[in-house]
Amino acid sequence: MADHTSPSGPGGDISRVTGLSADGTRGTFEFDLTDHEARRRAEVLAALGDTWDPVAVLADEAEAQRLLYSGLDADQQALYARLVADGVLPATEQD
Repeated sequence: MADHTSPSGPGGDISRVTGLSADGTRGTFEFDLTDHEARRRAEVLAALGDTWDPVAVLADEAEAQRLLYSGLDADQQALYARLVADGVLPATEQD
């Protein structure tokens, strides 16, 4: 059985091959992507910038949702209510 542990860059994600068969055709492969995920999240936050306001974004999303389903005629309102009842659309304050 082979057990190879090697860093794959600065801070090193760990990749490991264990349990290789005698002919080397079967084994267990493990990849620890913890460092990669932390770096990815940091890059996303950096791309969003310092002015990104998640509370304002959520408020704008709620307003857009309200406007999207406002002013429906009777048939549209009935279909909307049915989609909400069936769990296809989330319920809103207008329900």
